[in-house]
Amino acid sequence: LKADERPTLINDVRTSPEPPRPLNNEPDTATAAKMEVLLGITGKDFTIIAASKAAMRGATILKAADDKTRALNKQTLIAYSGESGDTVQFADYIQANSQLYSMRNETDLSPSGLANFIRGELASSLRSRKPYNVNLLLGGVDPITQKPALYWLDYLASLAPVPYAAHGYAQYYCLSILDKHHHPDITLGQGIKILNMCTDELKRRLPIDFKGMTVKAVTKDGIVDIEFDDDKVVKAA
Repeated sequence: LKADERPTLINDVRTSPEPPRPLNNEPDTATAAKMEVLLGITGKDFTIIAASKAAMRGATILKAADDKTRALNKQTLIAYSGESGDTVQFADYIQANSQLYSMRNETDLSPSGLANFIRGELASSLRSRKPYNVNLLLGGVDPITQKPALYWLDYLASLAPVPYAAHGYAQYYCLSILDKHHHPDITLGQGIKILNMCTDELKRRLPIDFKGMTVKAVTKDGIVDIEFDDDKVVKAA
């Protein structure tokens, strides 16, 4: 065949059209997701989950008191960040399936079982035409061993059990603080103190107002809301 008669291949990068690019006025959802803060800390007999209250799209705050957590059962909690529509739909789907399992089997899934179920759903979604853009922290206390657990999951279906975790820009500023001050036998009061250190650093370093934090703790007795002081004024760096 002559050069001008060469057949066009579907996967030929020289002839395939470029993928559509986002318009300049569309907000960067990846950046917006990073501006949402998720933090998780485990201790001697508890797991703390904290999420920023601001619901954001680009540089715009849509809601100043958004609860980015869902209780999956009496001793398991998730916090989520990412694309606004995906996060709520996916969290509600996981919550409904967890409750359905509990009703059918008259027992609750463990945090480990729920984490692996979520990872499987994210992996299936990733291979579909419209994958969920959701990052999650799952915290809980095992109903049998009574040991706290924390799992880090992202939109690529990565799963890791960790002693502490962060999503968004909190990864850049808080992991070093957690690495220095965390140990497996901290009390709930010490965990809240470390969380305060993390939020103070975020207020000091980030140019945005994430409207404070929703803080919940999971213990062997269930999920409890933690009163968290968000009004503290932090000195500039």
